[in-house]
Amino acid sequence: MKIRSPWLVALAGWMISLIVRTWMRTIRFEYHPQEKRYDPNDPGFEGRYLYCFWHEHILVPASQYARPDIQVLISKHADGQMIARACRSLGFSTVAGSSTRGGAEAVKEMVRQGQNCHLAITPDGPKGPRRQVQQGVGYLALKTNLPVVAFGVAYSKCWRFNSWDRFALPKPFSRAVLVTGAPLAFDQETGRGMLENATQKIQQALDGVNARAEEILLQSAKSSQSAEGAQRRAA
Repeated sequence: MKIRSPWLVALAGWMISLIVRTWMRTIRFEYHPQEKRYDPNDPGFEGRYLYCFWHEHILVPASQYARPDIQVLISKHADGQMIARACRSLGFSTVAGSSTRGGAEAVKEMVRQGQNCHLAITPDGPKGPRRQVQQGVGYLALKTNLPVVAFGVAYSKCWRFNSWDRFALPKPFSRAVLVTGAPLAFDQETGRGMLENATQKIQQALDGVNARAEEILLQSAKSSQSAEGAQRRAA
């Protein structure tokens, strides 16, 4: 059943934000930047960036990096208004639109907001294919001239939904490893092949940081197993 009443939409959005905050407070977060830190919460953080992360990992930025100076692109699908309410309750600013609904207007607004704010987008949303960057984010990077920061996530334990993105819900008290790579800089010009080139580079960056996050978890698990084995042999 779709919720259409404005006050019910507002209430549902607030409840979603409360659940996200409460649930994600049980998670142990570890940030492993591949270069310098690109955490907008750091004191004295400077610059504006276009942050990209897979749709399945949206709970991490929603719970850790919600700020009014970060504009998030929210789809205009049936549940979009409720999701937008939840994002605003968490602390984000929002722009309505997607690659399928209101796309042109949304891109124009994101370009305008990018003059003063960070931007955040899920390049494979809102309907996939999973983990495949759509050209819209490449176009946005070229138009805004904002450096693109790829944001990778890996959970030690999580449930996976039966959705197009295999949405990940971390289990309580599990670990979440976050990885950012070096920013990708693009020119504002949109010459032949530049859009495809930008899209491919963002795809490679996202694949790389997510693989690195998984690798860190795997290395940590192996180290723990080795330490436990040494303790048993010494006992």
